[in-house]
Amino acid sequence: MGDKANNHPGAAGRATTADRPSSVRNVVLVGHSGSGKTTLVEALALATGAVNRAGRVEDGGTISDYDEIEHRQQRSVQLSLVPLEWDGYKINLLDTPGYADFVGELRAGLRAADAALFVVSAAQEPGAIGGSTRAVWDECAAVGMPRAIVVTHLETARAGYEELTRVLAELFGGDDPDAVLPLYLPQYGEPGPDGHTPTTGLVGLLTRKIYDYSGGRRAEVPPGPEQEPLIEDARNRLIEGIIAESEDETLMDRYLAGEDIDVKTLIDDLEKAVARGTFHPVVAAAPAADGAREGIGTVELLELITRGFPTPLETECPRVTSPRGAERPRPVCDPEGPLVAEVVKTSSDPYVGRISLVRVFSGTLRPDAPVHVSGICGHGADGRGREPEDLHEADERVGALSVPFGKQQRPLPRAIAGDLACVAKLGRAETGDTLSGRDDPLLMEPWRMPDPLLPLAVRAHGKADEDKLSQGLNRLVAEDPAMRLEQNQDTRQLVLWCLGEAHADVALERLRTRYGVEVDVIPHRVALRETFGGSSSGRGRHVKQSGGHGQYAICEIDVEPLPAGSGIEFVDKVVGGAVPRQFVPSVEKGIRTQAARGVAAGYPLVDIRVTLRDGKAHSVDSSDAAFQTAGALALREAAADARIHLLEPVAEVAVLVADEYVGPVMSDLSGRRGRVVGTEQSAGGRTLVRAEVPEIEIGRYAVDLRSVSHGTGRFSRSYARHEPMPQQIADRLRAETGEPAPAK
Repeated sequence: MGDKANNHPGAAGRATTADRPSSVRNVVLVGHSGSGKTTLVEALALATGAVNRAGRVEDGGTISDYDEIEHRQQRSVQLSLVPLEWDGYKINLLDTPGYADFVGELRAGLRAADAALFVVSAAQEPGAIGGSTRAVWDECAAVGMPRAIVVTHLETARAGYEELTRVLAELFGGDDPDAVLPLYLPQYGEPGPDGHTPTTGLVGLLTRKIYDYSGGRRAEVPPGPEQEPLIEDARNRLIEGIIAESEDETLMDRYLAGEDIDVKTLIDDLEKAVARGTFHPVVAAAPAADGAREGIGTVELLELITRGFPTPLETECPRVTSPRGAERPRPVCDPEGPLVAEVVKTSSDPYVGRISLVRVFSGTLRPDAPVHVSGICGHGADGRGREPEDLHEADERVGALSVPFGKQQRPLPRAIAGDLACVAKLGRAETGDTLSGRDDPLLMEPWRMPDPLLPLAVRAHGKADEDKLSQGLNRLVAEDPAMRLEQNQDTRQLVLWCLGEAHADVALERLRTRYGVEVDVIPHRVALRETFGGSSSGRGRHVKQSGGHGQYAICEIDVEPLPAGSGIEFVDKVVGGAVPRQFVPSVEKGIRTQAARGVAAGYPLVDIRVTLRDGKAHSVDSSDAAFQTAGALALREAAADARIHLLEPVAEVAVLVADEYVGPVMSDLSGRRGRVVGTEQSAGGRTLVRAEVPEIEIGRYAVDLRSVSHGTGRFSRSYARHEPMPQQIADRLRAETGEPAPAK
């Protein structure tokens, strides 16, 4: 933004220790997959001297996307912390995955950061900026997080830079497009033999200087006469945008009166507006040429981060309570204050064990210090309030502190308020847990995580995997709160709920490579039910007189359907002691046990009234077990003569989608036997579509909605009720599972 020298020493080979919160900048990089976030991180690391050429740390490992899964999939799948040192500041860059399946990692990065840098590729069509990127922008706007935009891939731009910045202003500026304006314009060189025009530098609009990178290092040169009109037009608009956000109300009058506002005043107002989150500058960037240390725009970005983005002192800490929910004062970013820190990411290292990435909000974290760990199981996954039984607590001792750099973990003597650090061997701490003093335990307000809605039913591949499966799955869920593990009692399946197919693939690969567990993926089953379609009667006769103690029990029952949700009602209408009083509960137990097993297709039987009207007993051979068996036989006989309906669960689905995709979404829901019950207009040109859809039809809806809505849609679901399944679908389901059709 201003004129800085570019002889800033880096932090190669050592960990940078922040000595005060005001010297720390925590910045999360946000953008769609392929936008160039990881390349940008490496360019910034190169410019600060933290890595050598080609973005490699000095021991030869890569600085970002170093995980073996990321190498195989050729994309980021997890949050990465890259600490840099520049001009006396410690910059914690949080590189997040751009693919929608890993939005849980993105949310963790947003929690740990104080500002967001949105990375947009100029290589794509301007109108194709991901809907997920726009959704995150709105999320940051809701909490007032400062944001800036960096445009990458200038060397392969499909659209002119001017057109792209105009589109960005429309997308992200909302009601005030002049709050999103470029600080620099690209400087182009002479076309090469192939016709390609290289980007050689940037034109500083406020300073009226050209920052030329063609020589491998940033150099200042004056603009040519032919460039001045273009500079002045863009500069005037930028100045008007800055002044509109200025806290000095006289500045606009002075400007309109023709006064030439000095550059220092403009830069000071710009930095304040960026830190407040009311102005969002656009900066262009391109990778360093071969042999060059500084990529185009790297110094400008570092200036923006250190001078325009807020310090941890300017960011309000999350609310805290006692572990039992009592309100406590909000923490203040003070290294001398009480310890309040949060685990924002958990990972496992085969040599070190569990590693927790921690953001320190208050106090100072030191190695070997005793801490109290408290957290909520499945924190924030569905936004619901917690119950006392959801709380877990433990006393731990902090292991070694370090900061990651590629595959390295560089030792750190301490982590002060506002800084980030890795803590080894916090065996009881999960992602989202709070670290505080043992004498004053605290619990931070959890951040909202997306609800995983893609089911993945798994079972151990072999006997050797059975013993490790439960532990491996529980560790996965502890590390990634965007996953949920369910032991479904109705279907007797072990289900891992994920955000999408890529999320599921990474989970399976981590199970195999990290925990040595091979699993088979099996078709996910929904919890179907059975019920009677009409009244029926049955007689259960269990009589065995040969050999040893005999068994004798006979009961007769009537069965009639009840309204949905009634469960099973048992009525005793036996008169004259035909079934002795002590055996009536036995009949009921046998009926309920058989109902739980099902009477036609093996699904639980519900919503019936069973009336015991008669029976017979023997003074010697009747027993509790005999009447249980007779009750079960009577229910099965009644079912054999009745019409049995399969009931399927129906979900209430709420789909939030961009207005232009409402038609395709509603058509898709109808094709899933869904009933649209209403639509509501929402902010930002979106519509909320409410529908009721059979759960058997939306097993893959998390994947399919992304395709139908071009990534702009998201949905929630909740159980509504069970209702009869159409006969042709029920017959097809029985044919697929090999189950016999019930008697007509």
